[in-house]
Amino acid sequence: MTLDELRTHLLALTPAEKAEVVHLLLQSLGNIWPGIEKTPGVVGGDACIVGTRIPMWDLVQYRRLGASDAKILEAYPQLTATHLAQRVFEKGCPRSDLPPRDSKNADFWGH
Repeated sequence: MTLDELRTHLLALTPAEKAEVVHLLLQSLGNIWPGIEKTPGVVGGDACIVGTRIPMWDLVQYRRLGASDAKILEAYPQLTATHLAQRVFEKGCPRSDLPPRDSKNADFWGH
């Protein structure tokens, strides 16, 4: 298959299929995007998407509420499909990276 043929096929995919293709390509290229970082003084030291102030627990909550990739990208224009294709926040945001279960975070925990 030529690159032009591949391009035609890729453009015909649904957004979800395109995200999966990006995910597969990233896996084949190795760890070129580290994913998560914690920086003291940034978002209270919570785990965030690298290079942003987007806390992991916020993305986890979006997913829990059923948000699509398109909805998340709309809410966070600084993210890209590549960030979402990594699916770092779906593969196990450690419990320690989520907000505490208290009245201040009741909306997150659903109580």
